[in-house]
Amino acid sequence: MIIKDEGYVLSARKYGEKALIVTLLTRCKGKITAFVADGTSKKNRGLFQSGNKIFFEASARLEENMRRLFRLELLEPNAVLMMSDFKRLELMTALLPMFKSLLNENEEVPLLYEVAGRFFSAHNLKEMLVQYAFFEFYALEYLGVGLSLDCCAVTGQTEGLYYVSPRTGKAVCREVGEPYRDKLFLYPHFVVDNNYQPTYAEIFNVLKMTEFFLKENFFKFHHLTMPASRADVWRYFDNEDTVNESSQAEAVMVGHEAKQREEAEKHFYGIAV
Repeated sequence: MIIKDEGYVLSARKYGEKALIVTLLTRCKGKITAFVADGTSKKNRGLFQSGNKIFFEASARLEENMRRLFRLELLEPNAVLMMSDFKRLELMTALLPMFKSLLNENEEVPLLYEVAGRFFSAHNLKEMLVQYAFFEFYALEYLGVGLSLDCCAVTGQTEGLYYVSPRTGKAVCREVGEPYRDKLFLYPHFVVDNNYQPTYAEIFNVLKMTEFFLKENFFKFHHLTMPASRADVWRYFDNEDTVNESSQAEAVMVGHEAKQREEAEKHFYGIAV
């Protein structure tokens, strides 16, 4: 059986003298592990750098067998492009092992593949961090531990959602959660609302939340260790852009609440239908 597909190189390791075992995030098959007979040849030497997007054909006798890659073509030299900015390169090396750790073989993941595309096409480091946050948030849903964020777990109300409980993964409104604010995560409005212009503070708080749930519900559950490169993500917030990040994020939350009240008043007075 022969397939034609494209994907991002997650990792490549030498096998024998000339061959490589390559792990890819592909458009149609999700994560696959494949064999490249002449992977270290002069022709292919730069092809399997981590992050590169390639086109390939692959063959295998059965779906569950390891595929053999051939007719390879470089589509995006992301490894080289990232080398011009060390921080972007580091962030890429944090993302790729997470893909490799979290995804099962041969499962379609169109949403996560789309996020990977947006990550590599981002114009700056902040845009990359935004896409990284979306990746981890969507990964929780893929793993079956998606958060319940549509209404307050206590009151059932859908407005004024302000916190997320680390124990249940459910949203809590501000009034209910205020006494326990030091133990709760801030509600991730920017990923829920698909807002691609969050503050550094909002990104910081989403990643703090997703890290917790990934550790508790996946890595610890499977007796695994989160990739060490994931810890490097926090260094991007140790600058003036994220000074007093909690107060910045809470200011955003208050503004979101005010906007919700304004919209509700418009509907009540017939200004909006």
